[in-house]
Amino acid sequence: MVVVHVVASISWLALMLCLLTLATTALTTNDADTVRTAYRAMGLLGDVLIIPLSLVTLVSGVVLALGTPWGLFRYYWVSTKLWLTLAATVASMFALTARLHDAVHAVARHPAGPISAMDLGFIRYNVVIVPAVALLLYLANVILSVFKPWGKRSDGRSAGGQQRR
Repeated sequence: MVVVHVVASISWLALMLCLLTLATTALTTNDADTVRTAYRAMGLLGDVLIIPLSLVTLVSGVVLALGTPWGLFRYYWVSTKLWLTLAATVASMFALTARLHDAVHAVARHPAGPISAMDLGFIRYNVVIVPAVALLLYLANVILSVFKPWGKRSDGRSAGGQQRR
């Protein structure tokens, strides 16, 4: 399960790097064919990989937490990773895929012609911002996994072992 979790997590992070690279290329070029190709590739990658990678990462992380001494809620860093991964999964499945579809539909409406004729508006920035934020979130999870900050959560017992009232 550790291997599944690590491979899925790294793949999800790599997917965001790929999307960010394609989005940055599309943002900084004046070549309309490059923009069209980048957005189509982003749509394809997103449609095929976002949902499986996000769900496998989330589910394998929960299974690992439940099957190890770390637990889901025993340590602050594990709980934080759970909530960050859950938020990233939901955001990836809805916000990111929606932005990618917006970009794909925008270039599909204009199969030829210059960039100025495409009417891309804020789409060019959205498809850079969303993967960049996701990448930062995944990097935060990596940092939490490596450094394991904050220690163990209180289990409701005092120093003498008595249950708090």
